[in-house]
Amino acid sequence: MAQSNENKPVDKKVKKTDKNKKPNIFVRFGRKIKETFSELKRVTWPSFGKALKATGVVLVITLIFTVIVTGINSGFSALLELITKWGA
Repeated sequence: MAQSNENKPVDKKVKKTDKNKKPNIFVRFGRKIKETFSELKRVTWPSFGKALKATGVVLVITLIFTVIVTGINSGFSALLELITKWGA
């Protein structure tokens, strides 16, 4: 025969979880600093040569895009000037 839950006492004193209660700001700040240093220990840092090469690639790509955008901007500027002179 199956047992029912009627015979079991029900604990009416349910603990309230204090989700709103946080540790003070200094404890939270200390934990965050500790976590940050812990993560920094796990990082594999690139060698100087790799970092220099990656920086060079970024600078070259930035220069290329700057030239392309400047060229498009100059082209549109010349086209706008041509349209405004032609309509006047």
